[in-house]
Amino acid sequence: MEEAGIGWIAAIIIGGIAGWLAERFMKSDMGVLMNILLGIVGAAVANLLLGLIGVSLGGWIGYLIAGFIGACILIAVARAIRR
Repeated sequence: MEEAGIGWIAAIIIGGIAGWLAERFMKSDMGVLMNILLGIVGAAVANLLLGLIGVSLGGWIGYLIAGFIGACILIAVARAIRR
């Protein structure tokens, strides 16, 4: 977050948007708080995974993309564990 120049309030807003987009894309039904959590944690997970292959996303748009990708990954993992 800090290296992307995004503060905590912006991270919550962008995380909520990323989580909501992932929720719609994955056809999942979660609340606002879970969307925010998925977006923020998803961005951290996606940045870690993308960093391993040498891809770096920066700024607000990069954080949104990483949050969306990571939230989709987290939703897929949660579905796999539930089954």
